[in-house]
Formats: sequence, C-alpha cells, structure tokens
Amino acid sequence: MARLFGTDGVRGVANDDLTAELAMELAVAAAHVLGEAGAFDDRRPFALVGRDTRISGEFLEAAVDAGLASAGVDVVDVGVVPTPGLAHLVNAQGADLGVMLSASHNPMPDNGIKFFQRGGVKLDDDIEDAIEQRLNEPWRHPTGAAVGRISRDDGTLLHRYIDYLVASLEGVRLDGLKIVVDAANGAASLTAVPAFEASGATVIGTNDTPNGLNINDNCGSTHIEGLQTAVVAHGADLGIGLDGDADRCLAVDASGEIVDGDQIMAILALYLQSQGRLHSNTLVATIMSNLGLINAMKHHGIKVDQTRVGDRYVLEAMAENGFSLGGEQSGHVIISEYANTGDGVLTGLHLAGCMASSGRSIADLASVMTTLPQVMINVPDVDKMRAGIDPEITQAVTAANRELGEGGRVVLRPSGTEPLVRVMVEAVTQEKAQHVAEELAAIVARRLAR
Repeated sequence: MARLFGTDGVRGVANDDLTAELAMELAVAAAHVLGEAGAFDDRRPFALVGRDTRISGEFLEAAVDAGLASAGVDVVDVGVVPTPGLAHLVNAQGADLGVMLSASHNPMPDNGIKFFQRGGVKLDDDIEDAIEQRLNEPWRHPTGAAVGRISRDDGTLLHRYIDYLVASLEGVRLDGLKIVVDAANGAASLTAVPAFEASGATVIGTNDTPNGLNINDNCGSTHIEGLQTAVVAHGADLGIGLDGDADRCLAVDASGEIVDGDQIMAILALYLQSQGRLHSNTLVATIMSNLGLINAMKHHGIKVDQTRVGDRYVLEAMAENGFSLGGEQSGHVIISEYANTGDGVLTGLHLAGCMASSGRSIADLASVMTTLPQVMINVPDVDKMRAGIDPEITQAVTAANRELGEGGRVVLRPSGTEPLVRVMVEAVTQEKAQHVAEELAAIVARRLAR
C-alpha cells in the first residue's frame, strides 16, 4: 500500500481522495500520536487551524476542527491564512499543533492537509508514519468538560503575522519602489499587499479576489505570464508572483524577465554574506538548482550544500547545521532567521529590501549568476524504482556527464508522486542540453518500459 503522506503532507482530489472523513481521522490520529509522544503539556493542548481559499477548504477545515475537538484539543480556527503564516503563528502563540488545509500550487479541485508541531516545524517522517498507522483505530472519546472547544479568530492573528513580516525588514523601507504583487487568488490575498504597503512601497495588487474556485487559475507563480505583462504595463520596478498558499515566490524585473528561485537565492546569499549573516558561508539548495547558481556562489566564496528535491530536505539540512538560507529553484526560499518554512511574501519583501538598500535594480542584482540552459523531460509509465540501478542507464548518464564536462551536468531521478522518471540536463547551449536529454530519455523509456 502506498504511503498516505507525501513530501508535503497528504494531498488528493477534495471529496474524492481527500474526504471529510479522512480529514477528521487524520486530525484525531495526529492528536493521539503527538499527545503520546510528549508533544503536549499537562495542560489541555490547543491547535491553530487554517486554510487557503479553495472552496473545499471550508468543509475540510470543519472536519479537522471537529476531529481535534473530539480528541480533547482546543482549536482556534484562523480561517484563510498563508501556510507560512500559520507556521509562524503556531510558534508565536505557543500552539501545540497546527493544521493547514492547502494543496499549494496545485489546481483548485485538489486540496491537502499538512501538520506543524510545536515551534511551527513540519512533522518528521516517523511521526507521519505513526499517524498513518493509527487511522481508524478504536479509541476512548472524552466527554463533558474534557471535550475540546472551537473558537474563530477575528483577524487579530492574521494582522500579527503581517506586522511580523514588516518588522522582519528591520527598518529597511521600500519607499520609491513600485511593485506588482500577484497573489494567485490564494491565501496571500489578505496579507501580501498590506505587508508591502506598510513597508512603504507603491503596490499594484493583482489576482487578489478569490472566489473559492480561481486559486492558481492562470495566475501566480505557476502562470507568471500575466505578472510579466502587468509589470511592464505599470512601469513597475519589481513583480512578485506567489502561489496559492504563499510559500513560494518568483519575481519579474522591470523589463518583464523572470527572476527564478535560484537567482533570488543568489541575491539574498550575497546580501546576507555582506552583513556577516550567512552562516558558514553556505547556501542550501537542491540537486535541481541550476549549475549557474553553484558557479556564481563559488566565485564569491559561498559553498552550496545540495539536498534531495523537496523543501523539507532543505529545511532538514538547514536545521541540522544552523544554516541561514536555503531553497528551491521553484521559489521556495527559507530565511531561517525569520521563518521555519518557505514564505513567499517574506522572500519578496527581503528581495525588495535588497533593491532599496543597494539602490540597484532587480535585473542588476540577478546578473550575479548566469543561468545555464536547462532541459527537463518527463518519461512516463515506467518502472521508476529501477532508474538508479539499471546498468545501461547508469553508463549512459556517466558518459553524458563526461561529454558535458564542467559546463553541464545530468540529473536523473524518479518522481516522488507519479510513475515517471525526470531527466534534467544542463549544458552550455540549449541545443546541446536538448540533444543529450532526448538521448537519455529514449534510453530510460526503452530500459524501464512496463
């Protein structure tokens, strides 16, 4: 049986794979596992529950509230809030548990459940496994005064989160900057524009009128074309593209060119280094980050510690070693001084802060790295588990890396969620990357065919 928890909680089509019954049972099991593991004090535990703007979040949130309360946990329902906002509030409010209903950048029919333990950090794999094993087990229901209470936040907590975002700039003002913010009709619709405006910027908000159905719908960081057009049309200095739960951020410069997660990390790494705040002169990135990032950081004396794909693995490496900055090319960027998880609005504010502090444009700042052409081919319907052990594939990858030399590389990895293998090639030219990727993809398709 496949593991229920993926790399970022439990996801599926809402009311099909992810039902109200499953949401309630997950909440109950989480309360039991964390309680027995000593994550709760002797006092009655309390949890914060939030959601993004998907219509399905309404009934899933109600199910989670009910499950926690029935297990004796007091609940404060925050309502619509960014995922990193909930993580911050769990820590700031001393909550024992946080539950977020969101499928991040996925399309609207999907939804998901992710848990945060005390401190606002994601659960370890072993705790997730224990929760999964405890689903639907018989248990003794508390009664009377032992039943949990449910209350609704009146917006106070959300405003505290916005205030925290602004305060993280530590006095740096964004006055004089014109910024377009695309909230993806998601959870940042209530927080992004207020945070940038309070920091002094002139802000044009787009896609910040969610109706429950339009989250990530041809907008936000996964469909950034609209933001590119808007930045040029408004003569803005910067565009910030968020995703549905606002844990990732991509940027657009004044000419409409995309500034991706690798470039954002490069800018922030050099800024932190200049202030002596880049711990061990190390940036944490995944194996999918562009070779241009590694080369640029090496030139400036910064080591890049590369992890498996997934922000949770970036976070693990950062926490284990106390590193200051990490992230993914997709725009998940973690600034550990201020957050335990990727925070798109926080990242955007600090990116704009680099512009304000230096007086340089975002395009100029991003020029610190030269992005190598990168080609990704997904090879579907294959036995992905054999990708790393098939001798012909291994030999082909070795030969391709030898051919590309220091000017390129190959990354071949099985998808964590689908029956496919991803072939990524970087090279000095687009044509070379495309040619090598197609050759390797053909070998993978032939050798791993079902």
